[in-house]
Amino acid sequence: MKYRYLGNSGLKITEITYGNWLTHGSQVENETAKKCVRAALDAGITSFDTADVYANTAAESVLGEALAGERRESLEIFTKVYWPVGPKGPNDTGLSRKHIMESINGSLKRLGTDYVDLYQAHRYDVETPLEETMTAFADIVRQGKALYIGVSEWTAEQIHAGAALARELKIPFVSNQPQYSMLWRVIEDKVVPASREEGMSQIVWSPVAQGVLTGKYLPGQAAPAGSRATDTKGGAGMISRFMNDDVLTRVQKLKPVADELDLTMAQLAVAWVLQNDNLAAAIIGASRPEQIAENVKASGVVIPAELMTRIDEALGDVVERDPSLTRALETRPA
Repeated sequence: MKYRYLGNSGLKITEITYGNWLTHGSQVENETAKKCVRAALDAGITSFDTADVYANTAAESVLGEALAGERRESLEIFTKVYWPVGPKGPNDTGLSRKHIMESINGSLKRLGTDYVDLYQAHRYDVETPLEETMTAFADIVRQGKALYIGVSEWTAEQIHAGAALARELKIPFVSNQPQYSMLWRVIEDKVVPASREEGMSQIVWSPVAQGVLTGKYLPGQAAPAGSRATDTKGGAGMISRFMNDDVLTRVQKLKPVADELDLTMAQLAVAWVLQNDNLAAAIIGASRPEQIAENVKASGVVIPAELMTRIDEALGDVVERDPSLTRALETRPA
Protein backbone atom coordinates (compact mmCIF):
# COMPACT_ATOMS: atom_id res chain seq x y z
CA MET A 1 0.00 0.00 0.00
CA LYS A 2 1.38 3.39 -1.03
CA TYR A 3 1.14 6.52 1.11
CA ARG A 4 0.78 10.12 -0.08
CA TYR A 5 1.07 13.43 1.72
CA LEU A 6 -2.22 15.21 2.40
CA GLY A 7 -1.86 18.60 0.77
CA ASN A 8 1.15 20.57 1.95
CA SER A 9 0.93 19.00 5.40
CA GLY A 10 3.27 16.41 6.88
CA LEU A 11 0.43 13.90 7.25
CA LYS A 12 0.68 10.75 5.14
CA ILE A 13 -2.45 8.76 4.28
CA THR A 14 -2.97 5.55 2.34
CA GLU A 15 -3.68 6.36 -1.29
CA ILE A 16 -6.59 3.94 -1.08
CA THR A 17 -8.78 4.92 1.87
CA TYR A 18 -11.69 2.93 3.26
CA GLY A 19 -15.02 4.75 3.47
CA ASN A 20 -18.34 3.62 4.93
CA TRP A 21 -20.91 5.81 3.19
CA LEU A 22 -24.03 3.83 2.15
CA THR A 23 -22.78 0.67 3.86
CA HIS A 24 -22.13 0.66 7.62
CA GLY A 25 -25.22 1.05 9.72
CA SER A 26 -27.54 0.69 6.74
CA GLN A 27 -26.92 -1.63 3.78
CA VAL A 28 -24.42 -3.95 5.49
CA GLU A 29 -24.91 -5.87 8.72
CA ASN A 30 -22.59 -4.73 11.52
CA GLU A 31 -20.60 -7.97 11.68
CA THR A 32 -19.98 -7.89 7.93
CA ALA A 33 -19.00 -4.24 8.19
CA LYS A 34 -16.44 -5.08 10.87
CA LYS A 35 -15.03 -7.85 8.67
CA CYS A 36 -14.65 -5.31 5.86
CA VAL A 37 -12.70 -2.99 8.17
CA ARG A 38 -10.49 -5.91 9.22
CA ALA A 39 -9.91 -6.75 5.54
CA ALA A 40 -8.92 -3.13 4.91
CA LEU A 41 -6.41 -3.23 7.78
CA ASP A 42 -5.04 -6.55 6.55
CA ALA A 43 -4.59 -5.02 3.09
CA GLY A 44 -2.48 -2.20 4.51
CA ILE A 45 -5.13 0.52 4.62
CA THR A 46 -4.72 2.75 7.67
CA SER A 47 -6.91 5.70 6.56
CA PHE A 48 -10.67 5.57 7.21
CA ASP A 49 -13.32 8.05 6.11
CA THR A 50 -16.79 8.48 7.58
CA ALA A 51 -19.29 11.25 8.47
CA ASP A 52 -21.80 11.92 11.20
CA VAL A 53 -24.65 11.95 8.66
CA TYR A 54 -23.93 8.45 7.34
CA ALA A 55 -26.82 6.29 8.55
CA ASN A 56 -27.67 9.19 10.88
CA THR A 57 -24.54 8.66 13.04
CA ALA A 58 -24.68 4.84 13.04
CA ALA A 59 -21.81 4.53 10.53
CA GLU A 60 -19.42 6.33 12.88
CA SER A 61 -20.41 4.01 15.72
CA VAL A 62 -19.81 0.89 13.63
CA LEU A 63 -16.42 2.16 12.47
CA GLY A 64 -15.45 3.01 16.04
CA GLU A 65 -16.34 -0.48 17.20
CA ALA A 66 -14.48 -2.06 14.28
CA LEU A 67 -11.29 -0.11 15.03
CA ALA A 68 -11.42 -0.65 18.80
CA GLY A 69 -8.20 -2.22 20.02
CA GLU A 70 -6.09 -0.93 17.12
CA ARG A 71 -3.14 1.33 17.90
CA ARG A 72 -4.68 4.79 17.49
CA GLU A 73 -1.42 6.42 16.41
CA SER A 74 -1.21 4.03 13.45
CA LEU A 75 -4.58 5.11 12.04
CA GLU A 76 -5.80 8.18 10.17
CA ILE A 77 -9.49 8.76 10.87
CA PHE A 78 -11.54 11.31 8.93
CA THR A 79 -15.07 12.50 9.60
CA LYS A 80 -17.30 15.40 8.53
CA VAL A 81 -19.89 17.91 9.70
CA TYR A 82 -22.73 19.76 7.96
CA TRP A 83 -25.76 17.60 7.15
CA PRO A 84 -28.75 17.14 9.50
CA VAL A 85 -28.24 14.54 12.23
CA GLY A 86 -30.05 13.27 15.31
CA PRO A 87 -33.61 14.59 15.64
CA LYS A 88 -32.76 17.11 12.88
CA GLY A 89 -33.81 20.21 14.76
CA PRO A 90 -33.09 23.76 13.49
CA ASN A 91 -29.53 23.73 14.87
CA ASP A 92 -28.74 20.10 14.02
CA THR A 93 -27.35 21.08 10.62
CA GLY A 94 -24.98 23.47 8.87
CA LEU A 95 -21.65 24.98 9.92
CA SER A 96 -22.68 27.21 12.79
CA ARG A 97 -20.39 27.28 15.81
CA LYS A 98 -23.08 25.52 17.84
CA HIS A 99 -23.51 22.66 15.36
CA ILE A 100 -19.77 22.21 14.77
CA MET A 101 -18.90 22.09 18.47
CA GLU A 102 -21.68 19.64 19.30
CA SER A 103 -20.93 17.53 16.23
CA ILE A 104 -17.24 17.02 16.92
CA ASN A 105 -18.01 15.88 20.47
CA GLY A 106 -20.61 13.43 19.19
CA SER A 107 -18.30 12.09 16.49
CA LEU A 108 -15.43 11.53 18.93
CA LYS A 109 -17.70 9.64 21.30
CA ARG A 110 -19.08 7.41 18.56
CA LEU A 111 -15.64 6.77 17.06
CA GLY A 112 -14.15 5.99 20.48
CA THR A 113 -11.23 8.36 20.09
CA ASP A 114 -9.95 11.60 21.61
CA TYR A 115 -9.28 13.19 18.23
CA VAL A 116 -9.78 12.79 14.50
CA ASP A 117 -6.91 13.27 12.10
CA LEU A 118 -9.03 15.18 9.58
CA TYR A 119 -12.27 17.09 10.21
CA GLN A 120 -14.10 18.18 7.06
CA ALA A 121 -16.84 20.66 6.22
CA HIS A 122 -19.16 18.31 4.33
CA ARG A 123 -20.57 21.20 2.26
CA TYR A 124 -20.31 24.99 2.24
CA ASP A 125 -22.88 26.75 4.43
CA VAL A 126 -24.19 29.92 2.75
CA GLU A 127 -26.32 30.75 5.80
CA THR A 128 -23.49 30.97 8.35
CA PRO A 129 -20.72 33.61 8.20
CA LEU A 130 -17.54 31.97 6.99
CA GLU A 131 -15.62 33.65 9.82
CA GLU A 132 -17.85 31.90 12.38
CA THR A 133 -17.25 28.52 10.77
CA MET A 134 -13.50 28.94 10.47
CA THR A 135 -13.09 30.23 14.03
CA ALA A 136 -14.97 27.19 15.33
CA PHE A 137 -12.69 24.88 13.32
CA ALA A 138 -9.63 26.70 14.67
CA ASP A 139 -10.85 26.22 18.23
CA ILE A 140 -11.37 22.50 17.62
CA VAL A 141 -7.80 22.17 16.33
CA ARG A 142 -6.40 24.08 19.30
CA GLN A 143 -8.40 21.90 21.68
CA GLY A 144 -6.72 18.86 20.13
CA LYS A 145 -9.99 17.36 18.89
CA ALA A 146 -8.92 17.51 15.23
CA LEU A 147 -5.41 17.66 13.78
CA TYR A 148 -6.21 18.94 10.29
CA ILE A 149 -9.12 20.67 8.55
CA GLY A 150 -10.53 19.98 5.09
CA VAL A 151 -13.65 20.56 3.03
CA SER A 152 -15.90 18.54 0.75
CA GLU A 153 -17.51 19.61 -2.52
CA TRP A 154 -16.62 23.30 -2.17
CA THR A 155 -16.31 25.39 -5.33
CA ALA A 156 -13.00 26.99 -6.30
CA GLU A 157 -14.22 30.37 -5.07
CA GLN A 158 -15.30 28.93 -1.72
CA ILE A 159 -11.98 27.13 -1.35
CA HIS A 160 -10.03 30.35 -1.90
CA ALA A 161 -12.16 32.31 0.60
CA GLY A 162 -12.01 29.61 3.27
CA ALA A 163 -8.32 28.94 2.76
CA ALA A 164 -7.47 32.63 3.23
CA LEU A 165 -9.19 32.67 6.64
CA ALA A 166 -7.69 29.30 7.54
CA ARG A 167 -4.18 30.68 6.95
CA GLU A 168 -4.91 33.71 9.13
CA LEU A 169 -6.06 31.38 11.90
CA LYS A 170 -2.96 29.16 11.45
CA ILE A 171 -5.03 26.08 10.56
CA PRO A 172 -4.45 25.80 6.77
CA PHE A 173 -6.81 23.68 4.72
CA VAL A 174 -5.17 20.44 3.61
CA SER A 175 -7.85 18.68 1.57
CA ASN A 176 -11.02 18.68 -0.47
CA GLN A 177 -13.28 15.64 -0.84
CA PRO A 178 -15.16 15.68 -4.17
CA GLN A 179 -16.73 13.12 -6.44
CA TYR A 180 -14.25 12.14 -9.15
CA SER A 181 -14.01 9.34 -11.70
CA MET A 182 -13.37 8.68 -15.35
CA LEU A 183 -16.99 9.69 -15.97
CA TRP A 184 -17.21 12.63 -13.54
CA ARG A 185 -14.38 15.13 -13.98
CA VAL A 186 -16.05 18.39 -12.95
CA ILE A 187 -13.20 19.30 -10.52
CA GLU A 188 -10.46 19.35 -13.13
CA ASP A 189 -11.09 22.80 -14.62
CA LYS A 190 -11.35 24.99 -11.50
CA VAL A 191 -11.32 23.06 -8.20
CA VAL A 192 -8.03 21.22 -8.74
CA PRO A 193 -6.12 24.38 -9.78
CA ALA A 194 -7.57 26.25 -6.77
CA SER A 195 -6.60 23.39 -4.47
CA ARG A 196 -3.04 23.31 -5.80
CA GLU A 197 -2.73 27.05 -5.23
CA GLU A 198 -3.96 26.67 -1.64
CA GLY A 199 -1.77 23.69 -0.79
CA MET A 200 -4.65 21.20 -0.74
CA SER A 201 -5.07 17.78 -2.31
CA GLN A 202 -8.11 15.70 -3.20
CA ILE A 203 -9.55 12.71 -1.34
CA VAL A 204 -12.06 11.54 -3.91
CA TRP A 205 -15.24 9.55 -3.49
CA SER A 206 -16.96 7.24 -5.97
CA PRO A 207 -13.91 6.51 -8.17
CA VAL A 208 -15.86 3.65 -9.77
CA ALA A 209 -18.90 5.89 -10.42
CA GLN A 210 -21.14 4.06 -7.95
CA GLY A 211 -20.19 0.77 -9.59
CA VAL A 212 -20.81 1.69 -13.23
CA LEU A 213 -17.10 1.50 -14.06
CA THR A 214 -16.91 -2.10 -12.86
CA GLY A 215 -18.61 -3.04 -16.12
CA LYS A 216 -21.33 -5.09 -14.40
CA TYR A 217 -24.11 -2.96 -15.85
CA LEU A 218 -24.67 -3.88 -19.48
CA PRO A 219 -26.46 -1.81 -22.13
CA GLY A 220 -29.96 -3.04 -22.91
CA GLN A 221 -30.08 -5.30 -19.86
CA ALA A 222 -31.70 -4.97 -16.46
CA ALA A 223 -29.43 -4.13 -13.54
CA PRO A 224 -28.26 -7.21 -11.60
CA ALA A 225 -30.41 -8.08 -8.59
CA GLY A 226 -29.01 -6.66 -5.38
CA SER A 227 -26.81 -4.09 -7.14
CA ARG A 228 -26.74 -0.40 -6.21
CA ALA A 229 -28.87 0.45 -9.24
CA THR A 230 -31.72 -1.55 -7.68
CA ASP A 231 -31.33 -0.06 -4.18
CA THR A 232 -34.39 2.08 -3.49
CA LYS A 233 -32.85 3.45 -0.24
CA GLY A 234 -30.63 5.88 -2.08
CA GLY A 235 -28.20 3.97 -4.26
CA ALA A 236 -30.44 3.93 -7.32
CA GLY A 237 -30.87 7.67 -7.21
CA MET A 238 -27.14 8.31 -7.07
CA ILE A 239 -26.31 6.01 -9.95
CA SER A 240 -29.19 6.99 -12.25
CA ARG A 241 -27.15 9.67 -14.06
CA PHE A 242 -24.92 6.99 -15.56
CA MET A 243 -27.56 4.33 -16.22
CA ASN A 244 -28.16 4.87 -19.91
CA ASP A 245 -27.10 2.77 -22.87
CA ASP A 246 -24.69 5.36 -24.30
CA VAL A 247 -22.65 5.49 -21.09
CA LEU A 248 -22.82 1.74 -20.48
CA THR A 249 -21.76 0.95 -24.06
CA ARG A 250 -18.74 3.20 -23.81
CA VAL A 251 -17.75 1.78 -20.43
CA GLN A 252 -17.57 -1.68 -21.98
CA LYS A 253 -14.89 -0.32 -24.33
CA LEU A 254 -12.60 0.03 -21.32
CA LYS A 255 -12.28 -3.73 -20.84
CA PRO A 256 -9.44 -4.18 -23.38
CA VAL A 257 -7.46 -1.46 -21.61
CA ALA A 258 -7.98 -3.18 -18.25
CA ASP A 259 -6.97 -6.50 -19.77
CA GLU A 260 -3.79 -4.99 -21.18
CA LEU A 261 -2.83 -3.82 -17.69
CA ASP A 262 -3.92 -7.14 -16.13
CA LEU A 263 -6.50 -5.29 -14.02
CA THR A 264 -10.19 -5.69 -13.43
CA MET A 265 -12.31 -2.79 -14.64
CA ALA A 266 -12.84 -1.69 -11.03
CA GLN A 267 -9.08 -1.70 -10.41
CA LEU A 268 -8.58 0.31 -13.60
CA ALA A 269 -11.10 2.90 -12.42
CA VAL A 270 -9.37 3.33 -9.07
CA ALA A 271 -5.92 3.38 -10.66
CA TRP A 272 -7.11 6.02 -13.14
CA VAL A 273 -8.03 8.58 -10.48
CA LEU A 274 -4.72 7.92 -8.72
CA GLN A 275 -2.88 9.17 -11.82
CA ASN A 276 -3.99 12.72 -10.92
CA ASP A 277 -1.03 14.30 -9.12
CA ASN A 278 -3.33 16.45 -6.96
CA LEU A 279 -4.90 13.31 -5.50
CA ALA A 280 -3.99 12.10 -2.02
CA ALA A 281 -6.42 9.18 -1.91
CA ALA A 282 -9.31 7.39 -3.55
CA ILE A 283 -12.05 6.25 -1.19
CA ILE A 284 -13.37 2.75 -1.68
CA GLY A 285 -16.28 1.09 0.08
CA ALA A 286 -17.24 -2.55 0.35
CA SER A 287 -20.19 -4.75 1.17
CA ARG A 288 -17.98 -7.86 1.22
CA PRO A 289 -14.43 -8.23 2.61
CA GLU A 290 -13.10 -9.76 -0.61
CA GLN A 291 -13.85 -6.53 -2.48
CA ILE A 292 -11.15 -4.79 -0.45
CA ALA A 293 -8.42 -7.22 -1.46
CA GLU A 294 -9.30 -6.71 -5.11
CA ASN A 295 -9.47 -2.92 -5.10
CA VAL A 296 -6.20 -2.36 -3.25
CA LYS A 297 -4.37 -3.87 -6.21
CA ALA A 298 -4.86 -0.48 -7.88
CA SER A 299 -2.33 1.05 -5.46
CA GLY A 300 0.95 1.86 -7.17
CA VAL A 301 -0.32 1.13 -10.70
CA VAL A 302 1.08 3.45 -13.39
CA ILE A 303 -1.08 3.78 -16.49
CA PRO A 304 1.01 4.69 -19.57
CA ALA A 305 0.09 7.92 -21.37
CA GLU A 306 -1.09 6.07 -24.48
CA LEU A 307 -3.57 4.05 -22.44
CA MET A 308 -4.81 7.19 -20.68
CA THR A 309 -5.50 8.56 -24.17
CA ARG A 310 -7.33 5.37 -25.16
CA ILE A 311 -9.52 5.69 -22.09
CA ASP A 312 -10.48 9.24 -23.10
CA GLU A 313 -11.21 8.08 -26.64
CA ALA A 314 -13.34 5.17 -25.43
CA LEU A 315 -15.51 7.34 -23.18
CA GLY A 316 -15.76 10.30 -25.54
CA ASP A 317 -18.47 12.84 -24.83
CA VAL A 318 -20.23 10.90 -22.06
CA VAL A 319 -17.66 12.31 -19.62
CA GLU A 320 -19.12 15.11 -17.48
CA ARG A 321 -16.73 18.06 -17.16
CA ASP A 322 -19.00 21.02 -16.34
CA PRO A 323 -17.41 22.77 -13.30
CA SER A 324 -20.75 24.30 -12.35
CA LEU A 325 -21.88 20.83 -11.22
CA THR A 326 -19.64 20.95 -8.15
CA ARG A 327 -22.04 20.15 -5.33
CA ALA A 328 -22.35 23.65 -3.85
CA LEU A 329 -25.68 24.38 -2.16
CA GLU A 330 -27.63 27.62 -2.18
CA THR A 331 -29.48 26.93 1.07
CA ARG A 332 -28.83 24.89 4.16
CA PRO A 333 -30.80 21.61 4.38
CA ALA A 334 -33.88 21.75 6.60
